[in-house]
Amino acid sequence: MTPAPEFPADLEWLNLAKPLRMEQLRGRITALVFVNAGSAWCQQRLIDLTTLRKRYSEQLHVVAVHVPRFDHERDPRRALKRLHRMTLDFPIAHDPDWVLWQHYGVDAWPTVILLDGQGRVRERIVGDTPVRELDAHIGKLRSEEVPQSLNVEPIELRRNREPDLPLRFPMGIAANQQYLYVVDSGHHRVLECAFNGRIHRQFGSGGPGFIDGPMELAAFQNPQGLCVQRDALYVADTGNHAVRRIKLNTGDVDTLCGAGRPGSPNEGVVHDPRSVALDQPRGIAISPSNLICIATTGDNKLWAYDLGERSLKLLAGSGALDLVDGEGAAAAFAGPSALAIVQQILYVCDEAGSAIRSVHLRTRQVTTLVGQGAWRFGNIEGSRSDALLQQPQAVALDGSSPVLWVADSGNDQLRTLRLGGGEVGTISLPQRLHAPAGLAVVNGIVWIADTDAHAVLRFDPAEGSLRQIPIGE
Repeated sequence: MTPAPEFPADLEWLNLAKPLRMEQLRGRITALVFVNAGSAWCQQRLIDLTTLRKRYSEQLHVVAVHVPRFDHERDPRRALKRLHRMTLDFPIAHDPDWVLWQHYGVDAWPTVILLDGQGRVRERIVGDTPVRELDAHIGKLRSEEVPQSLNVEPIELRRNREPDLPLRFPMGIAANQQYLYVVDSGHHRVLECAFNGRIHRQFGSGGPGFIDGPMELAAFQNPQGLCVQRDALYVADTGNHAVRRIKLNTGDVDTLCGAGRPGSPNEGVVHDPRSVALDQPRGIAISPSNLICIATTGDNKLWAYDLGERSLKLLAGSGALDLVDGEGAAAAFAGPSALAIVQQILYVCDEAGSAIRSVHLRTRQVTTLVGQGAWRFGNIEGSRSDALLQQPQAVALDGSSPVLWVADSGNDQLRTLRLGGGEVGTISLPQRLHAPAGLAVVNGIVWIADTDAHAVLRFDPAEGSLRQIPIGE
């Protein structure tokens, strides 16, 4: 058994009053987890470890090490913002140069290294294995006699929380002719607002949960995606691994598919979609033929829910994290996070692949419009073959215009892609964005969820004006 090396002296700790030392971990099992803040697999692993830490609080330490994939993630402030969306309550280190990653010979996100009470490396769990397997490994170490250290210096967390604002990490946005709808993800609710920001109705109690029923009693868990059609809102309830519906005439909430646990349905038609596991649904859009298209970031797939038949089936995606064109399950996506539909064409924002893809709903043919490989990203305008994005998180369409709007979150920019073979452009804005993760376009106005700024912005392309909408203020 190999002793774990001491943490590098220059390792930056994002939420500690002073650097952590291995000695402070003695006497308990330690789950040292290497993650990337933008990875869906890593986010689920952090959720799993949060649950296990609560269960074994006297026997288990959790320490997270954030290792960037994208250039913007090298900034510790950006990384901490993304991790703050999850409200983590254990030490988080920032390893921008992959030093600790190399110390432990890690080669994939997420990787959990289990240390025993004497600080020795005992187990290595790679990938998004089921939480029961991780629990079993921890249980094996718990069954052993763990030495208890005396007079060990306690771990002192620094409470650098987000400000108390009316919105907390707004994500999805949708609009019709009457109202603006905003997913207030950090407050676990959906808001119906006037265009001046006045809140008309709140859907969801404001606390995390998985409850159907009247709007004031219903509960969501970190919802993200949103779309509206006539008298219904459809919500990608990411934390509950479900797709929910809000009936606008009554405000009642029900569940269309997803059983509240992560997983990937079997291929073929699922006739009881409320009983199946979905894996972090984030993007959602509805087609003219009443198909609800769902992007599940956790398994890199697209699903189609038939509102008429109340059934679910795979639309496209093999499950591999990659950029591969092809038909249906022969194609591969890299973190699909947002969707937009015009007629029979579904546009997909591939976050981890820094790509924009299209899917023909009849043929299920997947085509890459912008993107040069799962590990190619940057900030380049111009032709589709040359352009580069960095971790985009939202797309939107106005049916009257041949322009796809893109929230290029890693570059903090608003981009455009002219459909029909046009170029990628960058919109010059009077102020910088902060990791925008939601877009909607109605009547020529672009609504932006400026996620890390906890704000919703209104952009008028004709005037070039950009202003914040004071929602709930």
